[in-house]
Amino acid sequence: MTDAVARRVVVADDDSDIRALVAISAKRAGLDVVASVEDGDKAWAAIQELHPDLVILDVSMPGLSGLEVCRLVRAEPTMAEIPILLLSAAVDEPSRAAGKQAGAQEYLAKPFSPRALVAWLTEECPKNG
Repeated sequence: MTDAVARRVVVADDDSDIRALVAISAKRAGLDVVASVEDGDKAWAAIQELHPDLVILDVSMPGLSGLEVCRLVRAEPTMAEIPILLLSAAVDEPSRAAGKQAGAQEYLAKPFSPRALVAWLTEECPKNG
């Protein structure tokens, strides 16, 4: 990571173990986890308050779904360029297409490899701003 300031990320997943694994992976990739929340409503509130550089969302969460949060971010002009990674156990093509249609840059299937996540975050993740 060559940025002088770590990129800030919001992580949202209703499974605390997966949330912790994503946070650890993000930290290994040199990111600053500014919020780690368990539902879509809290994710949307954190995104609005913190304007992170990246958002990692579980698709299926209580409250707003990850797809709904993704659409809300894309509809907000000041945040529309924030890269979004969706995580989901649904790996079929219609699910992936729904994620892309909602505006996600990437759709990662659960269970995922922490190494693959770190690699995406450090090498492939779009840089906004």
